[in-house]
Amino acid sequence: MPRFSIIVPSHGVAGRLSLALDSVLAQSFGDFELIPVHDAPDRAEAEVVQERAERDSRVAPAHSPPSAGLAGARNTGMRAATGAYLLFLDGDDVLVPGALAALDARLADTGGVDVLYTGHERVPWWEGEPTNPAAPLLAKAPDGAFAPDRAPHLTGVRLPAWSAVYRRTFLAERRLAFPDGHFTDVGFGALVAARAERVAVLRSVVVRHLVRRQGSRLNLPGEHHADLLDQAERALADAAARRLPDERRGPLFEQLFAAVLKTATHPRRLTRQGRRAFFRRASALYRRHRPAGFRPPGGRLGVQHRLLASGSYAAFRALRATNRAATGVLRRLPRPHGLRTRLRYRLGLRRPLDPDLVVYCAYWGRGYACNPAAIHARARELAPHLRSVFLVEPGQEHTVPEDVDHAVIGSRRYWDVLARATYLVNNANFAEDVVKRPGSVHVQTQHGTPLKTMGVDQSTYPVVAAASGSFAKLLGRVDRWDYNLSANRHSTQMWERAFPGSYENLEYGYPRNDVYCTATADDVARVRRELGVPEGRTAVLYAPTHRDYATGSDTGPGTGGLDLEAFCEAAGENVVVLLRAHYFYDRGGARSGGRVIDVTAHRSSEDVCLAADALVTDYSSIMFDYANLDRPIVVYADDWDVYRETRGVYFDLMATPPGPVVRTPDELARVFRDGSYAGPASTASRAAFRERFCEFDDGRAAERVVRRVLLGEPPEALPPVIPLAERVPAPAAATFVRS
Repeated sequence: MPRFSIIVPSHGVAGRLSLALDSVLAQSFGDFELIPVHDAPDRAEAEVVQERAERDSRVAPAHSPPSAGLAGARNTGMRAATGAYLLFLDGDDVLVPGALAALDARLADTGGVDVLYTGHERVPWWEGEPTNPAAPLLAKAPDGAFAPDRAPHLTGVRLPAWSAVYRRTFLAERRLAFPDGHFTDVGFGALVAARAERVAVLRSVVVRHLVRRQGSRLNLPGEHHADLLDQAERALADAAARRLPDERRGPLFEQLFAAVLKTATHPRRLTRQGRRAFFRRASALYRRHRPAGFRPPGGRLGVQHRLLASGSYAAFRALRATNRAATGVLRRLPRPHGLRTRLRYRLGLRRPLDPDLVVYCAYWGRGYACNPAAIHARARELAPHLRSVFLVEPGQEHTVPEDVDHAVIGSRRYWDVLARATYLVNNANFAEDVVKRPGSVHVQTQHGTPLKTMGVDQSTYPVVAAASGSFAKLLGRVDRWDYNLSANRHSTQMWERAFPGSYENLEYGYPRNDVYCTATADDVARVRRELGVPEGRTAVLYAPTHRDYATGSDTGPGTGGLDLEAFCEAAGENVVVLLRAHYFYDRGGARSGGRVIDVTAHRSSEDVCLAADALVTDYSSIMFDYANLDRPIVVYADDWDVYRETRGVYFDLMATPPGPVVRTPDELARVFRDGSYAGPASTASRAAFRERFCEFDDGRAAERVVRRVLLGEPPEALPPVIPLAERVPAPAAATFVRS
């Protein structure tokens, strides 16, 4: 029998589920079983669980349908558990290091108890300090094991299920389970506390609870708030049936009605029609179960108690309206630069949205490029009635094709179109002053598959965090997103982690990658001519990424320190290099000469990829896009350890690369000289990589986005994703043979 059974229900948290499970598997105390309970239809969560079950025999997955809810998932885990003690962990929370060892030691010290209440941290996903809301409750408890009568304030109402450890036989003998419905922790905690005979506390933090930016789902408006009254009634009726003394019923009553009144006075949780019914039922419950001698608390809360006891909804409603007016917060007005521009934008926001206006932007206005450009081009074919405006920063007007309407960022027209556009499409973020109007639709297309950490995941890497600015402001911009594009399930999960929000993920593929399945041999030949690739040569695209810990190198910014002319000489006389530095360096001087062709300033990275017979990169996301072409990829990882420690990564690229991994210039030249860059081992690695990361890029991503977002077609009407084995990538120009 294991010491602990850790039960982890998960629903809609695939992006963070791996962190939760890994926080358990990494514990120094190893005598446990881990029971992830996931929805059978949720493929992403199932894969996260299965991968860990295959490498660790302590992982014993269980299934619970979504209809069973959180209570059903936890009860499923309880039935499967065999450990001496049960610990519940939400799918987006983590155990702190050393948590199980601390629990084991405390249980040994107390000689075993029915319930061990523990501390927990509430940690925001953005800026803000962690808090331990259990600390005041635990601080007042006796030091050793004790009977519940000695700490009547530990009612179980204010401590969530994952802030305690439960003896399994205690729960089984008393047939305790999580009650159905919402607010199940309230009901379960109260029932457990009422039946426990021997309890203890551990004041140190065990669980780190990640606070959702939008708050708990339970705080959203809806009829589910009636379940809180169900849970309260169940707990109070049970206390009365068990004849708990008034000293214990009093704190239970007060804590339950603190939660009830918080909902009753909240401005948005209850609908206008539901407020009166909620109040009346709560009032009846209050009068029926109020313990003898109960004294309401002081202050505003005490007034609310008295009004609830009297059943005076009119007076309660008047008090609620007064409180809401006193605490109302005015929205900040947007502040674009310039008084006239600011006033013009405000006036524009008062005008109706233009239902046919679409505004596009890529890379903070660097030009007509990437996913926004691909969506724009497809929309012109499928939705010609829409008017489109591409935003570019001053000096980049020349990058926009002549037949594409554009506006310069900061101009009067820029603010005019932003004020009235119904659709806003960007691969980065619009300016902070841009207002998300009701009825407008913001589409975040992203601009790559994440290997390196992104968004709030950067906060633990000082070098990156220092340059990222305010994470709260970043996530304020995320709040404007309605849709977020994804090219593979890995990206979907990482976006959920990096950019927590209420948007809908569209697993449609990246529109910019459509061309890799639609381009012809003639297209490839044309691009190679435009770029100046000599006929018959093997063109190697070299595309290093940005280093946050360095701004350049001896051979020029963006080249990663590699002597490209020397590489060409060593790799073979047939090799030429297409150098595409990271876009941070695209305004540097041209470095073309000899056998090196600088294509950094070329507008389309897709064209450059089509022209290349092979790719050499370090950790750039271009490898995920290029893999769609099924052409050789070599990873030049001369500083992987430094990059991983300073930037942070989502997976070990060295363990699952798309091709050969080399660490020195000599090794890089050798794989091209001997042909192994395109050999059987390289092909096998690339096939596995494509299976994982080219999942949705089938050539019809832009069409799916246009039909779903701009034309409003239902998901079932969209073109299904073509299986990877049935796709035909654009042909390469060269045949891969030994030089």
